[in-house]
Parts: sequence; structure tokens; C-alpha cells
Amino acid sequence: MTPANLADTVLSAARAVFETRGLDLAALPATTAVERPRNPEHGDYASTLALQLGKKVGVAPRELAAALAEELGRREGIKAVEIAGPGFLNIRLDAAVTGAVAGLVLAAGARYGSNEQLAGQKINLEFVSANPTGPIHLGHTRWAAVGDSLRRVLSAAGAEVTSEYYINDAGAQVDRFARSLFAAANGQPAPEDGYGGDYIGEIAQRILSEDPELAGQPAETALPVFWTRGYALMLAEIRESLERFGVHFDVWFSEKTLHEGGAVEHAIDELRKQGHIFEDGGAIWLRTTDFTDDKDRVLIRSNGEKTYFAADAAYYINKRERGFDRCVYLLGADHHGYIGRLKAIAACAGDDPDANIEILIGQLVNLVRAGQPVRLSKRAGNIITLDELLEAVGADAARYSLARSSTDSMLTLDIEEITKHSSDNPVFYVQYAHARICSILRNAADKGITRGESYDPALLSHERENNLLKTLGQFPAVVATAAELREPHRIAVYLEERVATDWHRFYDACQVVPKGEEPATDVNLARLWLAEATRTVIANGLALLGVSAPERM
Repeated sequence: MTPANLADTVLSAARAVFETRGLDLAALPATTAVERPRNPEHGDYASTLALQLGKKVGVAPRELAAALAEELGRREGIKAVEIAGPGFLNIRLDAAVTGAVAGLVLAAGARYGSNEQLAGQKINLEFVSANPTGPIHLGHTRWAAVGDSLRRVLSAAGAEVTSEYYINDAGAQVDRFARSLFAAANGQPAPEDGYGGDYIGEIAQRILSEDPELAGQPAETALPVFWTRGYALMLAEIRESLERFGVHFDVWFSEKTLHEGGAVEHAIDELRKQGHIFEDGGAIWLRTTDFTDDKDRVLIRSNGEKTYFAADAAYYINKRERGFDRCVYLLGADHHGYIGRLKAIAACAGDDPDANIEILIGQLVNLVRAGQPVRLSKRAGNIITLDELLEAVGADAARYSLARSSTDSMLTLDIEEITKHSSDNPVFYVQYAHARICSILRNAADKGITRGESYDPALLSHERENNLLKTLGQFPAVVATAAELREPHRIAVYLEERVATDWHRFYDACQVVPKGEEPATDVNLARLWLAEATRTVIANGLALLGVSAPERM
């Protein structure tokens, strides 16, 4: 038995008790959970299974707990089981069982923490999807960090994930962008509904450098050129910025292709087959109110013009026809109204909106320096860009800081705080723990000390060793929960509050490398295994957040 399968051991013991007593085996859950008690004096792990099952099978929970404790006490690796309160089980493991976690971590290596919880699921994860009319700004940057971390976490949980960027290139925004470039190229002010910022002039000059004769040409001749080349240059800049941020998309999907390739008409045909299309006032509608939307939605206006909603419907159906089981959308706070209408599209298409589509909404982010708002960007006008954030704090600090908090709440980043080289800075605190372990391992190697091919796990019996080992053993469950709840910030919280903290406490209390010329004992070697296991978990956790694990700091 290992701490990782303790829950299965508890369930197996429950099955044995039920069979012995003739209780209804159907009452047993498919899975159960064990947790670490808040107070370490209560044991290594705790289970509430007796409380959950007692009433169902007509046995007093404490009586059932006593039977479970007796059965568990016979299992190898369990040192003691105590009954607390109305039926809690407090479980203590043999030191060798807990100590074996270090070996399990190192045997799995970079795969430690991964699981098959979502195996067989094919997920389309769409995030960022900023209009190709300006640089990536701070709001998009939060979704870039969170979305890419979620992609990594879902993949670690066994899902087949495709990350996708939806390019909004079929609406009026790109037309206004082209007119703004045309105006800048001819020394004119931006149109009233156009785009400002120095980047417009920069892109206009790049286009003119390739084709100087565009300047002075009439709008009907020049605008298509500014549209095509400006769009390509802006999209390339967006891609380059995201790549510098460590965010890579598998698919860049053009909205324009939906209109040009007949996907909108195809989607309307598919929705009509489901019986939810109707016509009124010369327009084509989708009856989304059948599925809790606040109003029905127009797909084709009476003048024949396709709506944005028509493209949304076509895009969803396109994703499903590409074979994705679940379509996950990460949207900004100003898109809260999209939840009902997107779920209604799925329902109208004959899908289960609770199973096939998921919409996550993220709140805004503010940037401050020493508590004062950072001035607006000169280059982009009224926004702070991703590139400016990277220049100010670097990719690691930016990604970690943006991904470590729940997206349900607004986030304020203080540049001075997230670049500070002290334990007050969460990303530094975690990375420093990794670097410190690497230094210890180098020190041991310099002394000719290697951890060898095996160790005695029972020697890792110190209280601080025990706490650290139990924390390392929780990593697979943390990853599984982060994937299930779509909350990658749980990885950061775990690294900060559990792994790095327990590591520093262990290091302060336990000598890993012998001092001076002292020979290495078996305890020292076992602790080297624990140190390397801790380094592995930190590196794996940071990788899920897209953050580096430096060996020196």
C-alpha cells in the first residue's frame, strides 16, 4: 500500500466489513477520499466514510467506524486507526509507507502528478481570441496565462486538448482598423470610430515601406491592401507576443472562413433539422428561449445580413463536427451574457449543454507600481500591452502572478511586489525552493555523494520529513482537482503553501548533506531522495503553470 492508494484501501476494508456483516454492497460508493487532518496530532489521514454510510445501511456511524478501524488495522502499512467524534477515522501509516513516496515520485519523474481522470475526452479550449486590430492587452494576458495553464492541467489529467484562437476577422472591427491605417499612411487623424495609438502609425509605415505607391492612392484602391497587409502584420505580432509569453496555440481559426466556406448556411440547416429555426419579419431566427435564453436570436436579418450570433452558432457546430466532445470557452467579464446564448446554441443543436459546452468567465486585472496605477501605454493608446508587461516583470513573474488567483475575482498586480527577490514574492518563494534543492544536490555531488539506486524509506521518520512526504503524495490529487474544477490556480497555491513551505521547514530541521568531512549515512542518502523528489514536484508543478524552474538564483 502507498499513500496514493490509501483511499482504495479504505474502500476495500469497507467492502470486507459489509460482506462480513451482510450489509448492502450497493450502498458502497465507487470511490472515496481521504484527507490530511488540519491538526497533525489527529493522524496522517482522515476518512468520513463511516459517517457517510452508517445511516444508509442502518448501522450507527461510530459502530461502523469501529469495524472499519479493526479491518484497516489488519492491512499492511497501516500503523494505527483511531475513532474520533461521531465516526471519524484517523489513520496513521508506517514510516516506511510514507517514506516510499519519494521513490514513487522519482520513478514517475516528469510524469508524476499526471493521471487518466479525463482519458478519452477530446476538448477544444478556446481562449484569448483578441480582435486582430491591436496588441494583446493586460486583460487578454490574464486569459493567456490561465488558459495555457488550464491546457497543461487538462492534458496532465489525460484529456486530448486542442488550444484554439478564434480570429475575429469578419466584422466591422478589421474594416475600421484598415481605415485607421489608411488615414495614418496619408497623415490624417484616425477616423472617429477608428483605432489610435502609435502602433497604427508603425504598421502603416511598414506597409508603405513595402509599397510606397500606396500613399496618396484613393481609398477604394488602397483600403483592400491596408486591410490584407495590416491584418497579417497585426496577427503576426499577436502570435509573436504570445509565443514570447510561452503560449502556443494548436489552431488559429478564422471567423471569415465560416462565412466564405458556407459554414453558417450549414449550421442553419443543421439547426433547422432539430426544429428550432423559424422565420419572422423576413428574418431567420433561432428559438433559443426553448432553452432558458432570455430572448430568441436572429441568425439572418431581413436584409440578408448574417449576425455575429450566426457565426457563433456555426463555430460551435464546426467544433463539434471536428470531433470535440467538449467545447470550453474562456471569456472576459464583459461576456457574461454569452453564457445563456452559447449554451442555448448547444441545446438547439441537439447536444447536452452541461456536457458538450462550458463557458468560463474571468474578471479584470489592474497593474500598479507601489500601489499607484501604471500609466496607459503610449504605443497602444488606452491599454497596457502584453509586451510592456513582459518588459517590466518578465514571463515567469507575469505568468505565475496571473495564474495563481481564481479568475472569479478581480486581480491587481503590483510590479514592485512581483519582481521582488524575497520570500514575500510567491513566484520567487517557489522558484527559490527549487534552486535551493539544486544547490544542495550539487553540493552533495561535489563531495562525491550520490543517492544510489535505493534507500530505506523507514529512515524518513522525522516529523518534518513526514509532513513533506505527505504533501508530495498529494500532488496527483491536486492536479486531478485542478483539472476537474478548471482551476489551475490550485497548483500555485499547493506549491506555495504546501510544498515550498514544508520544504523550507524540513531543511531547517534536517541535515541533508553531511557537514565537513563527515561520512554520508543512510539517513543522508534517504534525505537526498526526498530532496530530489521535492525538486521534481516543484518542477512539474511550475511546468503546469508554464513557469521555469531555475537551478540557480
